[in-house]
Amino acid sequence: MDEQHQKQKNKYSIIVPTYNERLNISLILYLIFKHLQGVDFEVIVVDDGSPDGTQDVVKQLQQVYGEDRILLRARPRKMGLGPAYIHGMKHASGNFVVIMDADLSHHPKYLPGFLRKQLETGADIVTGTRYVKGGGVHGWNLMRKLTSRGANVLAQTLLWPGVSDLTGSFRLYKKSALEDIISCCVSKGYVFQMEMIVRASRKGYHIEEVPITFVDRVYGSSKLGGSEIVEYLKGLVYLLMTT
Repeated sequence: MDEQHQKQKNKYSIIVPTYNERLNISLILYLIFKHLQGVDFEVIVVDDGSPDGTQDVVKQLQQVYGEDRILLRARPRKMGLGPAYIHGMKHASGNFVVIMDADLSHHPKYLPGFLRKQLETGADIVTGTRYVKGGGVHGWNLMRKLTSRGANVLAQTLLWPGVSDLTGSFRLYKKSALEDIISCCVSKGYVFQMEMIVRASRKGYHIEEVPITFVDRVYGSSKLGGSEIVEYLKGLVYLLMTT
């Protein structure tokens, strides 16, 4: 079956977890619709009770794009990233699931490349990577780059997952693969992305990579602090002992 025909058969559910992303959400949704013209997709916004009015903006956008294209599936409070994806997946009608951040660090212009790579290779997972030719990071200071790179190299050395960017969270999954992997994951927060890809690799899923440039968030503050780095190291040790 040719790629075009296959793409028409596929439906993509894009899960976007949000917390206080009022300034970013309309732009990210606009860009998703702009870059995925002619593709069957829905966006599932999982908002964790943002006090800044994120949900009001999403409701206004539903009037523009349709409630069948933008699904608002809110939760009462902040309950972690892993549970946000599980919550979003319950409402996903696509056979593929894309997970991406709402803060514009993941540019929707890369989505067609993800879809194309999956169609060409039949991959179970396509993940965006900052660490191969054509990828990179924009707007980070040296310390942040070193921390991210160091965390990644450490994980590579200890876990050998065969993927160059473990902590990235811009990914396309076959829904069945995502359901299987997520059911094994125990971490919360920052380590969760790494656990997902390590478990996927251990289970023998076919993983492909697409170079992306990660842009530091445009509005709002980054969620990565000292406690998250400690969490990361604890998670790394846990994965080392259990996978």
